[in-house]
Amino acid sequence: MAIFSQDRDALRQQYHDVWKKMQSGQILTALEQMIADVIVLHSEYHSLLSSPIQSGQEYFVENGQTNPYLHMGLHIAVLEQLSTDRPAGIVQAYQRLIAQTADEHQAQHMMIDCLAEQLWRAQQQQQPPSETAYLNALQRLTEK
Repeated sequence: MAIFSQDRDALRQQYHDVWKKMQSGQILTALEQMIADVIVLHSEYHSLLSSPIQSGQEYFVENGQTNPYLHMGLHIAVLEQLSTDRPAGIVQAYQRLIAQTADEHQAQHMMIDCLAEQLWRAQQQQQPPSETAYLNALQRLTEK
């Protein structure tokens, strides 16, 4: 299973496959377990994952839609960042958010919002994302 691909439908299918393996009690790889942990947090996506993938499905923020695959992917990105403390200091920022919210999932969502904004800015500026700007945004969350 490769989590990095340019094939959007293949990436999305991985979530469906992990969900199916979870439902049948199959053994999961470490990566699949990480995906499963995120899926468990999002019961609102379980019916989607139980259905065949809708090839080419688009989600438009302008229409109030959330892309469930992007959302879960950002969760995984944050979990990966936390597992390596990259950017350096992100674990400390996460711990401060947990202390502030008393909710790991909410803390991750706050981090996801910052990460998504930094990725959007980088795309708009055609530059790599700024770790410093990302960490600064996380820091501001705990200053409120």
